[in-house]
Amino acid sequence: MTTTPFGRVLTAMVTPMAPDGAVDGPGLEAVVEHLLATGHDGLVVNGTTGEASTLTDDESVDVVRRVVAAAAGRAKVVAGCGSNDTAHAVAMAGRMAGAGADALLLVSPYYNKPTQAGLVAHCRAVADATELPVMLYDIPGRTAVPFATETLVALAEHPRIVAVKDAKGDLAASTRVMAATDLLWFSGEDALNLPLLAIGAVGVVSVVGHVAGSQYRAILEAVDRGDLAEARRLHRGLVPVVDAIMSPSQGAIMAKAALVELGVIEHASVRLPLVESPPEHLEALRAALATLPTPKDS
Repeated sequence: MTTTPFGRVLTAMVTPMAPDGAVDGPGLEAVVEHLLATGHDGLVVNGTTGEASTLTDDESVDVVRRVVAAAAGRAKVVAGCGSNDTAHAVAMAGRMAGAGADALLLVSPYYNKPTQAGLVAHCRAVADATELPVMLYDIPGRTAVPFATETLVALAEHPRIVAVKDAKGDLAASTRVMAATDLLWFSGEDALNLPLLAIGAVGVVSVVGHVAGSQYRAILEAVDRGDLAEARRLHRGLVPVVDAIMSPSQGAIMAKAALVELGVIEHASVRLPLVESPPEHLEALRAALATLPTPKDS
């Protein structure tokens, strides 16, 4: 069985919040327990879905501490430390390590639009800041800065840059990097989980995993044993819930709404500029949740 320093079935966790916007500590613990009970061996904290962009630095560190304590060694905790300011990202990497994270998630700098040379220098500086393994996060739809193939090949030479969360949607480019490096590949786009696993990804960093962790674990295991028919059945069966969570508005909004529907957390509160789901999105979500496919072994 393949193992990685990050786990293989990971979800980019929401950060539960009270109606006044305060981080909900008991809610965090409830989400951790829910994810661990549904096939996860890794938890990503302070990512996009965790609303890291509206958490203060101290809140981000506290969230990591709480999740590490709640997981209690039962899953790897991967902490986002990205910033468009390299010095800030370096400082946050150190603080995440101090909070007990097992690994780091590093998104490319957003808004600044650095050159690829600047992107390489940024990532190497952050990777040099701690002894933790680093997963690069390639999501140009949010950052406007893709990791070029040559950049990923160069960064793979760093001893602590060992993985990529791929949300670029370019299967040909992903194949080229996998062929040229030993980087561990993770799907970062739920609609492409099976295609990426089929060409060599070792795991997923999901948003829909908040409600479909068991299904994604079953897909991964089916691919491992060569049962592509079962993997396809589950992958296609998840289309309604993937669409209901990822398409209407924004993953963090809909994932929180889904966790409320499942009774995991009490509130679907998000911080501005995000706003909660309108009724029509919730109706579509409820309908989709009723269609979740059942893995053969469950």
